[in-house]
Amino acid sequence: IALLISRDLPDDPAVEWDTQLLATLVLEHIEAKNINLVVTFDAGGVSGHANHISLYTAVRYNVCKLLWCPPGLVLLWKQNQGRCRVLVLESVNLCRKYISFLDVLISCLLPRDALFILTEEETEQAKRAMRCHRSQLLWFRQLYLLFSRYLVLNSLRLL
Repeated sequence: IALLISRDLPDDPAVEWDTQLLATLVLEHIEAKNINLVVTFDAGGVSGHANHISLYTAVRYNVCKLLWCPPGLVLLWKQNQGRCRVLVLESVNLCRKYISFLDVLISCLLPRDALFILTEEETEQAKRAMRCHRSQLLWFRQLYLLFSRYLVLNSLRLL
């Protein structure tokens, strides 16, 4: 599977992944691990990253496929309904994306299904995790580490 993922699902912000392949892999993982909550990107992919958007599309494809399944499978969907929920991370405009904790005020006033505000310790843990991936730390990600609201808070909506 690792070879398949690296070949067919390359880490590249310009590459759209195959929806059905990714949907199958995600659904298999959800079922194998008995997952009851999936958190993914929204249609904007936070930064327009094609891989992020592909993941959202695949998860949405799975949800729609289950909702519109043939009558014989409706019972399966009803049995599992509510068992696995999907939250999507809200993409925000560039200004809000880089005002860090100041976006808390705006986010509290806007509609959303969940709002996660990280503690200072959790924010530092996220920064340490990003620093472990040196190849990913391009100049603009250094700015991300300093100013991104996503390291402080995340607003999500149910799919």
